[in-house]
Amino acid sequence: MNNFNYTKAESIDQAVSAVATQSEGQFIAGGTNLIDLWKYDLTHPEMLVDLNGLSELKAISELPDGGLRLGALVSNNATAYHPLVQERYPLLSRTILAGATAQIRNSATNGGNLLQRTRCYYFYDAASPCNKRNPGSGCPAITGHNRLHAILGESEHCIAVYPSDMSVALAALEATVRVTGPEGAREIPIADFHRLPGAEPARDNTLGAGELITSIDLPSTGFADHHSYLKLRDRNSYAFALVSVATGLEIEGGRIRNARIALGGVAHKPWRVPAAEAILVDKAPTPEAFAEAADLLLAGATGYGHNDFKIELARRAIIRNGMMALDPSTQRPGAQPSL
Repeated sequence: MNNFNYTKAESIDQAVSAVATQSEGQFIAGGTNLIDLWKYDLTHPEMLVDLNGLSELKAISELPDGGLRLGALVSNNATAYHPLVQERYPLLSRTILAGATAQIRNSATNGGNLLQRTRCYYFYDAASPCNKRNPGSGCPAITGHNRLHAILGESEHCIAVYPSDMSVALAALEATVRVTGPEGAREIPIADFHRLPGAEPARDNTLGAGELITSIDLPSTGFADHHSYLKLRDRNSYAFALVSVATGLEIEGGRIRNARIALGGVAHKPWRVPAAEAILVDKAPTPEAFAEAADLLLAGATGYGHNDFKIELARRAIIRNGMMALDPSTQRPGAQPSL
């Protein structure tokens, strides 16, 4: 680890100013990913700006339109167990609790969760070439061991996947990320927050230089009655997803009136295809209907050898999770949906 300067921010504006004036300045809150990256010699901050004194970012509050504002510094655990989140947005609560150990969730913050870097083996190996670390050096995962890697939205420059569970639910809920930077405050729809790799895989998101996440705003629609999060992984205890699916449904008279489906573990960002959701509207929630949606969601999916299985795994997961969303009680350990 390199030598660094440290300051504790007393206001949002001070924090933004401190990072904006440093070429290698970084914010730190829980530090659960930043410290890992630092230990692996993948990042070298010259200035750390500690956000933990900013009490205004540590609240969860109701919005006038019926939505909910999640402060960027609220811990993942506090968010998952907050009564309003559990009541109105149980999909988000379940998703967060599937994401990591209780110890990590107690430290990790909502804002930091959005900023996680990929868990690609080659990215974390400083001795390997990696276009995310060293643009132009290549992507060894394409021809190497790629079992965890992307089947959608990838490019010739990068096939890494984005690891956050929480963000998959936020994508399904159509959350909004509020940020403040040197140019002022702005709002970013969650669909526009994370990037596909394209020709610039080193850029994970659309934040500008020095911009700080201040909150995540949830809309009034939370799919409290019909929702499910299915996370398929190599082991059942705190592993990253091979494929995950967040599904929210509104059902009236036995027909789907609104549907949201987001995939994790398959792309460089949470994966949604609005046309796949639209095809479900006015249909009965059946395996056949969800299979149609799955075909649209996975159109163009490409395997790279070790991860070929993900395509069929994702298809089956979409169908299964759609049926599970009809009755959230099927998400108890060992429970099975009715097919």
